[in-house]
Amino acid sequence: MGDPSTSELVKQAADGVQDAWDRLVEQHSALVWTVVRSHQLRTGDAEDAFQATWLRLLENVDRIDRPDRLAGWLVTTARRECLRVLRRTDRERPDVAVEEHAGADTGTPGPVDALLTREDHVEVRRAFDQLSARCQNVLRLTVAAPEQDAYEDVADALGMPVGSIGPTRKRCLQHLRRLLGDDARPGRQTKGD
Repeated sequence: MGDPSTSELVKQAADGVQDAWDRLVEQHSALVWTVVRSHQLRTGDAEDAFQATWLRLLENVDRIDRPDRLAGWLVTTARRECLRVLRRTDRERPDVAVEEHAGADTGTPGPVDALLTREDHVEVRRAFDQLSARCQNVLRLTVAAPEQDAYEDVADALGMPVGSIGPTRKRCLQHLRRLLGDDARPGRQTKGD
């Protein structure tokens, strides 16, 4: 008999089976850490958001309508927990200890990491660092939570009107493209393409 499905594990966890909980955490920890790391929280705050995500699952496991979509539920919950932490704390640069603790080599890059895996990621990072703090925050949060309905959480975290998130994101991306030069324009082909 094969391994139980995520749906079966969720049902067993709701019934209080410890082994099911252990397997759910083992199977989804890297995913939750990826979301948490993408928000670049301090070590203690990142650990709090990670633990709060699992606490929310414990509190709501018997109410999950689509156990087969647990990964999406965890991503949304982790994102909301990170935004909650951001609302109550000052934002700082990522702590190296978070990367080490979270197992930076999980094989699954975070949203910002995936964006920066291009051959010239150093240039992109330099250009990104030249953006205003506001643009950096808008881009980090909207890359981590690209769904339109998540803009409300982003707006709350940044203290901005929801309707200004999209236009601000667009202006920030245009500024980033200008900093990178003409080669960053979408659809532009380079020699050898």
